[in-house]
Amino acid sequence: MLPTQSHAIHKSRLVNQSPIFYGWIILLVGSFGVIMTSPGQTYSVSIFIEHFISDLGISRSLVSTLYTAGTLIGSFALPIVGRAIDRRGSRVMVVIIATIFGLACIYMGYVSNAIMLGLGFVAIRMFGQGSLSLVSQNLINQWWVRRRGTVMGISGLAVAILGFGGFPNLINWLIPIYGWRLTYIFLGLSLLFLMVPVGFLFFRNRPEEYGLQPDGNKSVSTVVDTSTPQIPEENWTLAEVVRTPVFWVFTLGLASISMLSTGLYFHMVSIFQDNGLTPTIAASVYVPIALTMAIVNFGSGILVDRIPVRIMMAVALLLQAVVLIMALYLQSVELAILYGIILGTMSGLMRTVSSVVWANYFGRLYLGSISGTSITVSVAASALGPMPFGIARDVLGSYNLALTISAVLPLILGVVSLFFDKPQKHS
Repeated sequence: MLPTQSHAIHKSRLVNQSPIFYGWIILLVGSFGVIMTSPGQTYSVSIFIEHFISDLGISRSLVSTLYTAGTLIGSFALPIVGRAIDRRGSRVMVVIIATIFGLACIYMGYVSNAIMLGLGFVAIRMFGQGSLSLVSQNLINQWWVRRRGTVMGISGLAVAILGFGGFPNLINWLIPIYGWRLTYIFLGLSLLFLMVPVGFLFFRNRPEEYGLQPDGNKSVSTVVDTSTPQIPEENWTLAEVVRTPVFWVFTLGLASISMLSTGLYFHMVSIFQDNGLTPTIAASVYVPIALTMAIVNFGSGILVDRIPVRIMMAVALLLQAVVLIMALYLQSVELAILYGIILGTMSGLMRTVSSVVWANYFGRLYLGSISGTSITVSVAASALGPMPFGIARDVLGSYNLALTISAVLPLILGVVSLFFDKPQKHS
């Protein structure tokens, strides 16, 4: 089904009487939405892993396998969510998604066996890491075109500091006081009583629906043609996009980083312990990761219109290979901090690439469907990250072989990505 072609302009006191261009409000609330995906992200789940193993009496391999299965199953819903965003808009979808995600987090506080844990992983990965991230990021892209890179850099700055840097340490602080079960319930309640109202009150769909243009340009028409943005864009359909090699090269590159980073974050505490470092140090390393990610995401967002996206992708993939090898030698706090800085640099570049590439290359009209397809591959790939690392640790006694072999993939994809750039649409 195609998006609606034209509508009368909607009247919204919140949008029309805003003293600033409403896209800045969208930037704020969309970034908040991405931050609130944190309870379903690996960097937060990783703090719970040792508690799952000890309290539920299950092995690391089984927890890793359940996480893999849950993430993989959860990814199947994302193309459907993407199409629903294109049809129904971000405002309706964020309320539905955030409500289900909040209930899923509350459910996680009551899991008592492996089956319940696996079902919980399906829910928090489907609605947190996948759907809430998709709808929030898509929303920002709809309101910004010419300044998209800079705006996404600002968003990444907030997400890195408050999400990536804040949530693991918040969870690490709450668990000793309240236990891991009440901690997850608290996270679920925060989604229901914060994210749901914010989404309902402040999320708005495309600016053309309110007589505005992206980036704050005014429109005087009383009827808006949502299929023909005033700012020149080349809008591709999903069917056209999936026939371009560049879509698959970038999707596989992002999927590789997603997979291998998920494996590292999922086993972060265990990898550090194997190197003689404490869980507290493992949690604290998220701070340099977050700070570096924020700086790099902001800087690369500003530069994304000047530096080809393929260069950023290649550098991110190279750094991914570097951190996999570094994870073998984290035998001091100084090396752990350096590891966090390099990992944060890679993550900042990846976030910039993933947040702007599809809108820049293929336009906004079918962005939900295109992003949903790409994110499905990335989320499915992220499912594969924890399992081989966990099995290697249980069977071989260390992560060394899995880390070394895994470093080859991003090196190959990094070289390949250098040869692909924005495609030209043929009439």
